[in-house]
Amino acid sequence: METTIETSLLAGLAQWLHGGIAALTGSTLLADLALILIGIAALLGVISMAAIVFTYAERKVCAFMQMRLGPNRVGGRFGLLQPVADMLKLMSKEDIMPAGADKVLWALSPALLFVPAALVYAFFPFDAGAVLADVNVGVFLLFAISSQAVLPFLMGGYASNNKYSMIGGFRIVSQMISYEAPLLFSLLGILMITGSMRLEDIVLAQQGGRWFLFLQPLAFIIFLISAVAETNRTPFDLVEGESEIIAGPFTEYSGMRWALFFLAEYANLLTAAILATTFFLGGYLGPDFLPGFVWFAIKAVAMVFLIMWFRWTFPRTRVDQMLSFGWKALLPLAILNVFLTGAVMFALGLV
Repeated sequence: METTIETSLLAGLAQWLHGGIAALTGSTLLADLALILIGIAALLGVISMAAIVFTYAERKVCAFMQMRLGPNRVGGRFGLLQPVADMLKLMSKEDIMPAGADKVLWALSPALLFVPAALVYAFFPFDAGAVLADVNVGVFLLFAISSQAVLPFLMGGYASNNKYSMIGGFRIVSQMISYEAPLLFSLLGILMITGSMRLEDIVLAQQGGRWFLFLQPLAFIIFLISAVAETNRTPFDLVEGESEIIAGPFTEYSGMRWALFFLAEYANLLTAAILATTFFLGGYLGPDFLPGFVWFAIKAVAMVFLIMWFRWTFPRTRVDQMLSFGWKALLPLAILNVFLTGAVMFALGLV
């Protein structure tokens, strides 16, 4: 039987912290504020740790698929300290600003890119009742915030005073806009079935193993392809133009500024996995022998592995092929899925 009573673990811990802080300070307002700050710190910690773990995992997954060893020097036989070495290397690199660059926009771009990548985690229910911002229009806010990620890319390309960076900025904006449309339309069928934009309601609608992966298989395929394109990963990593030997809009960035772009990429990878988990895989729901947040983590990690698998399996597409596929194939299929969902709901008397 599926469970929704695991609030005693995460949500129960939050209630215990709230009560303890309120008892110490004598103010529920301060306890509310402290709990919010603790939640934000925990989310930032999860994102940062995910970036460290995923950089190592990606190399190991790649090595496994190519019959290599992967990291095996720094940190012993399995190279466990390789991400730490990478971090120290980035921290020691000189921060160079190009001549003629727009100083304000150039400095703001990497920081602003990380903001929407981190904010969206506030709306995900990691367990029953364990959500930082439980709002009735969670889906709307989720995509309204995540869609702002295109602006820092364009800012970085424009502010670098480099024509190749500018071209890379245009390329990534066209890619992200092209695939946001089918991604959003692929989720409309789920919103029609649940009748709610609250993420907790979407998860609870999948109780009893009625995952939307089985009810909306076409939507899942469209979502998965669009999510990979949104995260700028192979076969859609057209941000990096190898013919120009550049790295897209962040060509001129170095050191920790470049690391913020890198961190945002892996934060978006985890976001895509969590979105798939929430909308299609039942979220934190699972058999009673494991807590809800553990099931949530297992499903999200499985989706991360699947997306990594894609990267080391499929060849890179051309930009014209990618844009045509998004507008001419995925978007019409996503709209068709919405009509089919409505027709089935009408036939079953659900509307």
